[in-house]
Amino acid sequence: MSMNNTELEALCKRAKAASYRLLSLSSEEKNNVLIKAAELLVSEAKDIIKANEKDIENAHAKGMSDALTDRLRLDEKRIEAMAEGLRQVAGLPDPLNEDEELYERPNGLKIYKVRVPLGVIGIIYESRPNVTADAFALTFKAGNAVILKGGSDAINSNSAICDILKKALSECGTEPSAVELIRSTDRETTKAFMQMREYVDVLIPRGSGRLIKSVLENSRIPVIETGAGNCHIYLDEKADEDTAVSVTVNAKTQRLGTCNTAESLVVHRAVLDTVFPKVAAALREKGVTLYEDEEALKAFPDAEPATDEDFYTEYLDLKMSVKTVSDVDEAISHINSHSTHHSEAIITADEAVAEKFLRDVDSACVYHNVSTRFTDGFEFGFGAEIGISTQKLHARGPMGLKALTSCKYRIKGNGQVRG
Repeated sequence: MSMNNTELEALCKRAKAASYRLLSLSSEEKNNVLIKAAELLVSEAKDIIKANEKDIENAHAKGMSDALTDRLRLDEKRIEAMAEGLRQVAGLPDPLNEDEELYERPNGLKIYKVRVPLGVIGIIYESRPNVTADAFALTFKAGNAVILKGGSDAINSNSAICDILKKALSECGTEPSAVELIRSTDRETTKAFMQMREYVDVLIPRGSGRLIKSVLENSRIPVIETGAGNCHIYLDEKADEDTAVSVTVNAKTQRLGTCNTAESLVVHRAVLDTVFPKVAAALREKGVTLYEDEEALKAFPDAEPATDEDFYTEYLDLKMSVKTVSDVDEAISHINSHSTHHSEAIITADEAVAEKFLRDVDSACVYHNVSTRFTDGFEFGFGAEIGISTQKLHARGPMGLKALTSCKYRIKGNGQVRG
């Protein structure tokens, strides 16, 4: 399916007009829409699964990997999880319009700083169709309209979910253009969408490093960079063996196709012949192929030699790179120069070394004796997230409701003029 620029611009205009009408919605009205949408997702789950089956068939025909196919797949349990995400967002405090700060000036002016929506948020994402519901829930609760551009792999699933969201909006007497889905699957439409600065206030890409790079290079719309995760586990010289095994195996294998999955293992030379072989053996039992530097290969030969590219790679597969270092400073240097600044963890019993790691590693989330898989809005208690921001401006880490707002100032007086 294709879309010409006139049709695309009309869609963006509808979303822009909807964003102004959403400003008058109460918290109760927004929550009613989200609860209705959750009900409809569950009651119409069979229709969503039927549409998803077409996407799964196409994925198999294209030879898509099991990990990526898993990201695409929907069943009743995952649809219920989407619905629960909407319910949880409905239960969160409304981030809008409450006075955050009040300044009283000597001349009698009262200046109120308040939270307001960003306006129209564009989201470009890949295989995961649950993003369609999650993105709508968060953007809508924060008072924004959203334009969704999913990947061709999930077009049938995304269309079915978006139709249900629009139905919920209509049944609650709310503007259905609060959510729009670009149903064209060609790249030219995506490029044209990234030029719609007149109508779209911010663009959020979710997906592979290649997708994010393309958006950063081609968008005229301000971008919040999210997603790509070359995440590291560092086994320090005082790493506890049991903790190292359990955390590393969980971080690597609990779910392969997520941005918070560990892709790189950094090992202190002092544990090359002790802790590391136990961790490596546990990973191999799970089917993980290790790509090791020369020193690691001597300690655990059941692996492949690593290339320089391996240390930069987000595999999203049963693969993991292994780098040997001499101390925590070298570990930090390696991570800062090779990671995507998403999530990194240190395994150590040395609190001082852990604090150094937590301070000096330049990533959105840093962990001590904890799996990187916890970088997640639900796990942080934020509810569903729009993504994990790996940049430093506006928002960083799991982006919940507040990250989808801006601020403005309301000034009240009694006739003051400036001399």
